[in-house]
Amino acid sequence: MKISRFINIFNFISILLIMSSCSAIAGIFKVGMGFGIFVVIAALVIIVGIVAKKRVK
Repeated sequence: MKISRFINIFNFISILLIMSSCSAIAGIFKVGMGFGIFVVIAALVIIVGIVAKKRVK
């Protein structure tokens, strides 16, 4: 009886840890995606600025 209870508690704790890890990783990927989009937009603005300066000269 004690082994069965131990296994149930172990499974419950494992599920809690896995679920919290998944939500943490999802948050990291969302932040990473936002930062990646920001970097791409910033790079495009810089490239357009350089091209515009070269055309004016």
